Amino acid sequence: MTKQPKQAKKSKKHEPYGKLSELFPGVYTINGELYTKSLVPGRRVYGEKLIHMNREEYRRWDPFRSKLAAAIKKGLKTFPFKRGSEVLYLGASAGTTISHLSDICIEGTIFGVEISPYMMEKLLKLAKERENIVPVLADARKPQDYADVGEVDILYQDVSQPDQPRILKINAERFLKRGGDAFLALKAHSIDVTKEKEELIDSVKEELEELFDIKQVIDIAPFDEEHYFLHMKRRA
Repeated sequence: MTKQPKQAKKSKKHEPYGKLSELFPGVYTINGELYTKSLVPGRRVYGEKLIHMNREEYRRWDPFRSKLAAAIKKGLKTFPFKRGSEVLYLGASAGTTISHLSDICIEGTIFGVEISPYMMEKLLKLAKERENIVPVLADARKPQDYADVGEVDILYQDVSQPDQPRILKINAERFLKRGGDAFLALKAHSIDVTKEKEELIDSVKEELEELFDIKQVIDIAPFDEEHYFLHMKRRA
């Protein structure tokens, strides 16, 4: 029997990370994980994974470290952050989520309000590398102390205080443009440990509806068991 020659194997293009897809403007998915395109290539902010595709560097956005990323993973429908967005971020902490917004809002400004001097020191270091971040050492309960911020497109709040809804409202009234988007990472037990979560959410919604149209309420478990995530629009 004549031995048949072996057929050459067809070569396949090697894709070590999988397919890159854009979920929202500036937010990408690779193998089911979230990424943003790094504004400062080669620099990690919180130990996140860096990958390189199409001559660009992308930073993994960890939903266990960022409530906004968790909300995206749990079905956030609206993501208004754009290249030129002006954002007021209350409760900036060390800048984990802000760093990813910095990757997205590359032509805008993110004002990060933080009351802790220790966290502010870390945020200042981050802002030295990312010029679209403006750190503000202040109490979010006193918006008059940072009145120079001016009008913003988006208000984002992650402040674990009993008066979280009131803090959001007084800042929105002063800074958020009419029709602008507001996001609240709501730590339910910081408001009232005696109420069931559903009862507490209903009371918070009732308070916020004085100023906002509530578009979505998301339970971000298992990424964070203590928080709900709300998306709202300030009434025009």
